[in-house]
Amino acid sequence: MTDTTNRSLFERARKVIPGGVNSPVRAFGSVGGDPYFVERAEGAYVWDVEGNRYIDYVQSYGASILGHAHPRVVAAVSGAAAKGTTYGKPTESEVRLAEELVERVDGLEMVRLVSSGTEAAMSAVRLARGVTGRDKVVKFAGNYHGHSDSLLAAGGSGVANQGLSGSVGVTAGAVADTVVAPYNVVPEIDDSVACVIVEPVAANMGLVPPVEGFLEALRTACNRADALLVFDEVITGYRLERGGATGRFGVQPDVWCFGKVIGGGLPVGAFGGSSDIMAGLAPLGPVYQAGTLSGNPLATAAGLAVLAELDAAAYGRLTATATHLAEGLRTVFTAAGVAAVVPQVGPLVGLFFGEVVPRDYDEARTSVELGLYAAFFRAMLAEGVALAPGPYEVIFPSLAHSAADIDATLAAAAKAATALADP
Repeated sequence: MTDTTNRSLFERARKVIPGGVNSPVRAFGSVGGDPYFVERAEGAYVWDVEGNRYIDYVQSYGASILGHAHPRVVAAVSGAAAKGTTYGKPTESEVRLAEELVERVDGLEMVRLVSSGTEAAMSAVRLARGVTGRDKVVKFAGNYHGHSDSLLAAGGSGVANQGLSGSVGVTAGAVADTVVAPYNVVPEIDDSVACVIVEPVAANMGLVPPVEGFLEALRTACNRADALLVFDEVITGYRLERGGATGRFGVQPDVWCFGKVIGGGLPVGAFGGSSDIMAGLAPLGPVYQAGTLSGNPLATAAGLAVLAELDAAAYGRLTATATHLAEGLRTVFTAAGVAAVVPQVGPLVGLFFGEVVPRDYDEARTSVELGLYAAFFRAMLAEGVALAPGPYEVIFPSLAHSAADIDATLAAAAKAATALADP
């Protein structure tokens, strides 16, 4: 059965899928209305089942850095699939992807491939506890590290978009060893702490950059306490620049978490660190971690195809596109008399309504509580521009977005901002 409307497909979905979606933010709960169902995508665009085309800034929440259905990625996946989709055995392509990952990031010597960013963060924390023999984990309010129990406390992004601070079903015991601190403030770290896990650029509570000296001070504090520093670079890894946040800020953690970009749009994640730390993993060490689909040949083929396109010139183009968008949005809001700030970190763009540039989760939430994002989102969608259906997400321009796409986006934003100013 083929549905030709988004509404009828959503009605069918709600009968067999909780809330009609397989990830909560897709339900449009925080922006209102029914979700659109994507029928196909190419480059900067997605088309829904009704034939509407949107300039897409979701880009699978940052996974599609080249844009949708890039020819080299499609060819790589097709070629891999023709040989078999999964083996449960080692392959050359997973070795090659691991080599590519470690070559790009200073201090990264070994990686273990997994199937999602959640798996990467969960496994990194387990490894940190195993290596240090300690239990406590420090995280930051508004940083999202996937949906494993111990890391959901005060998570941003999808959790915050649902109006939740955590999740029912997570026991008190599961978070008993999790300490939550405000972002951009260095917490007290003592010899009970196994690791501090942080988004080096917070991209799950809108876009909140680290204040000057924050990451360096975290590194110093962890060194002093012999705790491990974990960078969750599921979003920033291989997107900010070739070496990710480490390359941009010059701070090396002990463990990295990766995802999104490295799979070229297929399910993949990775965590890694020095050879000494990674030797704690089975089969070398006592910390167990496994996955039937880890190192999947389709995902590794796609990841290799993407990384092959990401040279210095590509990052330059991507940042230039993001700058065009960010500067244009600032101009649009100013002209309309709408108070808004548009932060930018390299190729990442954020949007906060109000006059405050947030430095932490509380300030980001204050912006969201103004309630303007939903109206802006719907107005942009009506003009053919698809943003993420939640105010805590960032905007992901891709290498497929042209200057004409950005200009069309800014024209749509001018209409939407004018409507906000004069409801």
